[in-house]
Amino acid sequence: MTGHDHSHEHSELGEMDLRVRALESVLTQKGYIDPAALDVLIDTYQTRIGPRNGARVVARAWVDRAFRDWLLKDATAAIASLGYTGRQGEHMVAVENTAEQHHMVVCTLCSCYPWPVLGLPPTWYKSAPYRSRAVKDPRGVLADFGTVLPESTRIRVWDSTAEVRYLVIPQRPEGTEGMSEEELAALVTRDSMIGTRRVEAPATPGSAA
Repeated sequence: MTGHDHSHEHSELGEMDLRVRALESVLTQKGYIDPAALDVLIDTYQTRIGPRNGARVVARAWVDRAFRDWLLKDATAAIASLGYTGRQGEHMVAVENTAEQHHMVVCTLCSCYPWPVLGLPPTWYKSAPYRSRAVKDPRGVLADFGTVLPESTRIRVWDSTAEVRYLVIPQRPEGTEGMSEEELAALVTRDSMIGTRRVEAPATPGSAA
């Protein structure tokens, strides 16, 4: 675990967060905004648009060995080559999950997160229980997410900081050899790029839903 510079993005509500929430409440009361529509907008960015960038990065790494090697060597440059840059994505490091080694990411003191490739951080990522337990009991936290790993698989927890943010390259599931890059990207989830879940193999025709 590395040291932090966490002068920003604390999980506790800061003055600006309180002002935003107060303003949102006033505008809602006056009928200027629809909370439900706002929730949909936030959810769309949090779970669809943002993570789709990271999913494309992962899919490219799965199909292009040269890109994969570049991503592991200089993630910031490799990711930027696909057009994904910006604040919170200046200093990226990619780590690759294998059968022998599983990586997961946490920010122990606040919520440092690679916005350009993953969008907004999920609520659980910023929660105190996740931030503390991911370090003390990573295998238990993974099990809570439904990710049960063999005892022989080593688990490494990466502590995201204001200087360095991490992207997990999940294992490519079996049975995807004939899939296109676009089809592969559709399989990759936000949680798999944080390391709390694995990418599931696509359902085969006739399989149970």
